[in-house]
Amino acid sequence: MRESHLHIVLVNQAPIPVFAYGGTERVVWDLGKALVSLGHRVSYLVPKGSHCPFAEVFALRAGQRWDTLIPADADLVHFQFNPAQPATIGKPWLMTQHGNSRVGEALPVNTVFVSADHAQRHGSSLHVHNGLDWDAYGPTRLDEPSADYLHFLAKAAWSVKNVRGAIRTASRAERRLEVLGGYRFNLRRGLRFTLSLRVRFHGMVGGEAKLALLRHSSGLLFPVRWHEPFGLAVIESLYFGAPIFATPYGALPELVGDENGVLLTSSQALADAIGHFVPARRRNHARACELFNAHNMARRYLNVYAWVLNGGQLHAKPPALREAPSPLPWTD
Repeated sequence: MRESHLHIVLVNQAPIPVFAYGGTERVVWDLGKALVSLGHRVSYLVPKGSHCPFAEVFALRAGQRWDTLIPADADLVHFQFNPAQPATIGKPWLMTQHGNSRVGEALPVNTVFVSADHAQRHGSSLHVHNGLDWDAYGPTRLDEPSADYLHFLAKAAWSVKNVRGAIRTASRAERRLEVLGGYRFNLRRGLRFTLSLRVRFHGMVGGEAKLALLRHSSGLLFPVRWHEPFGLAVIESLYFGAPIFATPYGALPELVGDENGVLLTSSQALADAIGHFVPARRRNHARACELFNAHNMARRYLNVYAWVLNGGQLHAKPPALREAPSPLPWTD
């Protein structure tokens, strides 16, 4: 077996360290940090201008052959996107598919998915749940009463994230709503203007501003209308003790147990549940810490790396999405 003391190259198209929210970038950063703590050497191949205190950084340059960019002594290359010119990689490699692909799009045979549902919809069972370095999230306030607001954390311009449904549900539940990831006036994907003063928009907020809002929230409102591949917003909210009020689509049933929140497809039913749900903030926090931490993620990837390094293929044929992640049912 070759899984001890590996030199792993993590390749991503976004710079590091993370700026603002940085979902996938944060996962990739935390994966590298966890792999280093487990005794491995990590290098990043990412856009120019990136830097990292625990790993060497190489500049990703468009149009270059991979064998001119990847360090010669690398044992394995882990892409976070589908690489062009795969024949030029010259090293054992795999890819994590972080999002929903196009129907019929053939992915590499060595593809890893980020949840069981995500894998199943691509005709696979191979997945590694995302994990985060919770030490980077600062203090929690688990024993203090939560504030009277709910929060929404997603790209509000994406209609499948259903910020309209979140606003409607918060209004029915007579709660304020803090929208992280959107603006009151939006023209990007269809006109939307929110009049209610009980809804506050923070834009693409990150850092301590975001953490402070999550730390005091009484719950995440997340009524997505697509098959969520994973849901970093969910595990971040659980870490701060917030219960989850969402739809049961994609990976969400894997992340949210019965004691952690409510998964429903109706605005009115979800609003009613918010009014009656008794949160267990310490239990929510423990679930995030125990199940969705960066070290768990790194150890699971090391098992996958070992298989690839020993000549194994992760799938017999290229996996492909079987049906479109079109808007799923939601009753407003």
